[in-house]
Amino acid sequence: MTKVLVTGGAGYIGSHACKALAAAGYEPVAFDNLSTGWRDAVQFGPFEEGDLRDAESISEVVRKHSPAAIMHFASLAEVGQSMEDPALYWHTNVLGSLNLLQAAVDHGVPKFIFSSTCATYGDHDRVLLDENTPQRPINAYGASKLAVEQMLANFSGRFGFSYTIFRYFNVAGADASGEIGEFHDPETHLIPLAIDAATGRRPTLTIFGRDYPTPDGTCVRDYVHVSDLVDAHVAGLEYLEAGNPSNVFNLGTGHGFSVQQVVDVVANETGNNTPAKDGPRRAGDCAALVSGSARAGEVLGWSPDRSTLPQMVRDAMRWHAGKGYSG
Repeated sequence: MTKVLVTGGAGYIGSHACKALAAAGYEPVAFDNLSTGWRDAVQFGPFEEGDLRDAESISEVVRKHSPAAIMHFASLAEVGQSMEDPALYWHTNVLGSLNLLQAAVDHGVPKFIFSSTCATYGDHDRVLLDENTPQRPINAYGASKLAVEQMLANFSGRFGFSYTIFRYFNVAGADASGEIGEFHDPETHLIPLAIDAATGRRPTLTIFGRDYPTPDGTCVRDYVHVSDLVDAHVAGLEYLEAGNPSNVFNLGTGHGFSVQQVVDVVANETGNNTPAKDGPRRAGDCAALVSGSARAGEVLGWSPDRSTLPQMVRDAMRWHAGKGYSG
């Protein structure tokens, strides 16, 4: 089988990508330092433990497996943390990606799929964001991802490999079978936090800011199901394998939901009130981020069929009912 190196393959999105790749006939090789990923999530191919900040480590793994492509998910991804410790984000996300790109060039990997983010766009009030929207990140997380996008363009122009960049919006849900799911320690994402509050796993949910210029004052985000998201990555790989040129795609639904709307849907799906308290705005948070994802549909034939908010909550609840990895 064709090997694909999946960095961050023990993490939330990376493990779902490994499952989707295996189902499509590839052999995913998960590379992860297990700082936020889980060994139990690696179920669909070989595992290599290592850190992208160690250039020799990633170079040796690429040499050993000679993958036909790399899917790069490994990164730090918390907006608030990136504002508190920007150096950590530049060191991890940018230096780690530079080491990976250099290993790809040194060992002749011809295709690269990169996990980027809508945070590269910054705050464009009430604008539907498409791939041509100016990129003006307002936090170190988005800035670090934009830097990697620019590195990809530079390296590709010089060394001739092809790439796809996916800028996602908020990823949610879990594998329909319940084999793998979203498990962070500590948890930072809204839907699992709201589920935990509604089911008594935590005493309350904090809503950060109620004075944004949105209908109910809380931040608005576009949510995409993790299974739909990784299907796009497999389609992006197949797109490159067909000889198509490098490209950039947004992945979202085109519909935004406020924090309060998410809380209300979780309450409806669980049958429980979701205890919540108000907190201050977090530095680096945009008022609204909603995707224009027509290009992914037109070019890749992608459709976010599972990405309704109730479905994402239900799939997340199924995972959370038996929540956790042991190691």
